[in-house]
Amino acid sequence: MPTISPPPAFFDTLDEMPNPFKQPVKSLHHLLSEPSDDALADYQYASEFIYSYRGSPDTFSTYRREIEHFLHWCLVVSKKSLNQIVREDIESYVEFSKQPPDNWIGKKNVARFLLRQGERIPNTDWRPYVHSSGEFVVSQAAIQSLFSVLSSFFNFLIQEKYLAANPVAQIRQKSKFLRKQQSQGKIRRLSPLQWDFVIETAESMAAEQPLLHERTLFIMNALFAMYLRISELVDTSRWQPQMGHFQADQEGDWWFSTVGKGNKEREISVSDAMLEALKRYRLSRSLPGLPAPGESTPLIHKTRGKGGIGSTRQIRGIVQKCFDQAAQKMRDNGFVEDAERLGAATVHWLRHTGISEDVKHRPREHVRDDAGHGSSAITDRYIDVERAERHASARQKLIK
Repeated sequence: MPTISPPPAFFDTLDEMPNPFKQPVKSLHHLLSEPSDDALADYQYASEFIYSYRGSPDTFSTYRREIEHFLHWCLVVSKKSLNQIVREDIESYVEFSKQPPDNWIGKKNVARFLLRQGERIPNTDWRPYVHSSGEFVVSQAAIQSLFSVLSSFFNFLIQEKYLAANPVAQIRQKSKFLRKQQSQGKIRRLSPLQWDFVIETAESMAAEQPLLHERTLFIMNALFAMYLRISELVDTSRWQPQMGHFQADQEGDWWFSTVGKGNKEREISVSDAMLEALKRYRLSRSLPGLPAPGESTPLIHKTRGKGGIGSTRQIRGIVQKCFDQAAQKMRDNGFVEDAERLGAATVHWLRHTGISEDVKHRPREHVRDDAGHGSSAITDRYIDVERAERHASARQKLIK
């Protein structure tokens, strides 16, 4: 196949994406040099489908990524419209996704669009696929996500009477793409040593620049101690985290209310240490130590302007800066391998780390409810005792 130039980002961020129901797209010439006659309709339906998931930042990002990748393949690689896609095309697309062209793969995440003279234009440094080092590998979870989102998309197109059939549903043997695992994969989390360096780094940053990094320290504490997802810290149309969501019950026990995955509300028990972290953060903002009932002060404040942070990208940037400084401190102290592994960590690892530490000494049902897990089976994945014992019993096996 001849080399194909990487396409631009097709869809903007959650905050910047225009409402396609109110502002239909009139042209694709800013994205494609020679769009087909059906491409505009394909793009319009895709925009409406993605925009419908704007209530959840995580879900929106997942659906945008999968639909964008698929439209890139349809309109740029195969030159086919959605109404021409059949089962064999889906299988070809899956193979393409497992090994996209090298020039479609970036080494780091960059902004999708840039602001130029009041207009948002595609960032030429952006790439559809990203990996930081080594060979590009697609996980089983990623393939599963691909099938799930595309199937939902085609069902949506059928409901809109744009298509007559779902080509994803016609693939009878997805097993050639998806392997069943006998055991669950290893939970990605920080080691105790890595977490010690991370939280100590956050404390040092807060001591050196309190106006900026007391917020950093609180974010790290909240992600670890309350197992929060990144989307549970940002302002969205469905939920605006506020100080008043920390509240005491009649016994004087403190809880934090949030809306998480699947738009489900839950209460998280607040430990004494987390309550002290909250007091410290509030005092740094010239607020009373504890919030008043119903207090509407944004939980994670903007450093400029009013209101709470509304971008998961900004939270990721705050956490990543702390990770980077912690990794450097680890290198300076001789923990080079641990520092390299910390370089692969993401924000979500803090949630995994907090759950993994707590499940060692708290009843799993308590951890399950605080984490918002649908079942104890999910929480059980964080228990390493059986895995450790299994390896210990095998250590002394003889071969000769």
